[in-house]
Amino acid sequence: MAPLGVVLVLFVAFSLPPYLSLDPAQSRVTPPEGAPLYHPLLVAHVLFASVATLACWFQVWPWFRQRFPAAHRRIGRLYVFAGVLPAGVIGFYLGVVTPFGPVAQASGMIMAPLWLICTMVGWRRARQRRFADHRRWMVRSFALTVSIITNRIWGVVFFLLLYPQLETTFYGDEKLMSWLVAGATAWLGWTLPLLAAQWWLDRRPQPVRTA
Repeated sequence: MAPLGVVLVLFVAFSLPPYLSLDPAQSRVTPPEGAPLYHPLLVAHVLFASVATLACWFQVWPWFRQRFPAAHRRIGRLYVFAGVLPAGVIGFYLGVVTPFGPVAQASGMIMAPLWLICTMVGWRRARQRRFADHRRWMVRSFALTVSIITNRIWGVVFFLLLYPQLETTFYGDEKLMSWLVAGATAWLGWTLPLLAAQWWLDRRPQPVRTA
């Protein structure tokens, strides 16, 4: 699990700093016109999502969960209520007003509720002491949490593939190309990790004995 932790820490260390200044000019996303709350809420979303990203490592680390069950529960509450819950609610709004086109908009409006549902059902199952179900739902939640990383990878891949075609396929229309890249990466970013998580869960029953 150490390599996963390194990846998550490095990703947050790279993604978070531009938003700590609260300066829209430092943002990697240009706020859409007519949405004055976009940048403040984007900053809040990034902060809460960073909490979720770092906390999820401890939640899926079997050794930590078994060795420190009390810490697992505390970090789990942090993951849910200081991470996914606020990040998901804000993420839905950001999906609605996204400047990256209707395909990316549809993805954000579906992914954010799914993230919230998987997480809250997982938390509820833990409260009911149905730990096998809790684990399955939290694996799905984890997949959606880290999907932001695969989203960035797909973004680089599609940009490298499509940019040489800017003047031909897209007739020089950078906005059209950016919408296509954003839409494709938005959907592939979370659907593939979620499908992979479900495949992993369905391979064989894996009983869980501890919280």
